[in-house]
Amino acid sequence: MHEETVISAIRKTLTATAVVTAVLAGSAACGTVENLSAGQKLDRAFEQLGKEKSLSFELDLDTDAASLKAMDDSAESDDKMTDEVAELLSSARISFSVQSKKPLEKSGEDDFSAMAMKFSGPDGDLVEYRVIGDYTYVRADAEAIGQMMGAPLPPAEELPESAEAFKKFLDGEWLKVSTKELEETGGGMAGAPGGEEPAAEPTLDAKTQKKITKALRQVIAQEVDFKTSGGSDGTEHIEATAPFRTLLTELFDELRPLSDELPAGAEMPTAKDFKDAPNEKVTADFTLKNGDLTEVSVDLAKLAENAKVKKFALVLRMGKGEKVTAPAGANEVRIDELMEGFLGGAPDEAFLDDAPVDEAPLEDPQV
Repeated sequence: MHEETVISAIRKTLTATAVVTAVLAGSAACGTVENLSAGQKLDRAFEQLGKEKSLSFELDLDTDAASLKAMDDSAESDDKMTDEVAELLSSARISFSVQSKKPLEKSGEDDFSAMAMKFSGPDGDLVEYRVIGDYTYVRADAEAIGQMMGAPLPPAEELPESAEAFKKFLDGEWLKVSTKELEETGGGMAGAPGGEEPAAEPTLDAKTQKKITKALRQVIAQEVDFKTSGGSDGTEHIEATAPFRTLLTELFDELRPLSDELPAGAEMPTAKDFKDAPNEKVTADFTLKNGDLTEVSVDLAKLAENAKVKKFALVLRMGKGEKVTAPAGANEVRIDELMEGFLGGAPDEAFLDDAPVDEAPLEDPQV
């Protein structure tokens, strides 16, 4: 699977994230919107989510392989999306569950007791991990992943005895790893000095959050149109529609004066950055069931600016978080055991910049 092609396809879905973020954040505080009842209903629905101690959601693309390939028409022939990649992305789903000891709106990092993530393809689960207590559990369908990548992984029986942990991974077994060891290894691979605590993630203080909410509320009130429809079974739909480029431009124009109060590295795009973005109207459809938010769907087909793209939406489904449990029979392994199998037992010196290199003398006739 061409990595560049996959990344390109994913980039084309990032516009959905911007729209969802803008509409969700703004709608939850839209007391000045003309359709006040719609804003209040969304506000209550989001407040209820924050009061829950567990939550699950599923993210997927409501599209088909033909539409995805049509979006890639302009790519060079060598970079065009393959049928396998298109089928994978059109059928892929990301599921996530989280559990906390406190309501989610009041939870800090230490309050989360368990979480789970699963990435599924058209033929089943591809990668799954769970974090419970002090351990992280992970498994993957290595054979299926290798086939889709066009580069099958080596059979487990061909690996040396020292790669026993990696063999289990290739066989699709659950592995159990110390979360602390995993974090330390990740920090070291990222270049963090050994033994140093990672820098704390930047956060927004309450005063800045209020300013951002006020700015978003003003833009949403001016640019977003709401429409409400309901059924007899307690299901209600609230549609929020806005011109894409105008919405993003206005949002960042309102946020730009607050740039000094935002975390370092949060660069603000300018109107020039959005000049080539389509200004088609995009609609986010919020589904409420008896007042609870159950689904958000954002129709992005018009943003593709390609008549062949008939169906392209980002869908987020929400529900009560399922209890995350440790898988039975998981094999406890160390990170260095996994890496030894992954690297084929290559010596550490092979990855050092100052490792000695054997060079043939220039007078060697075979050079």
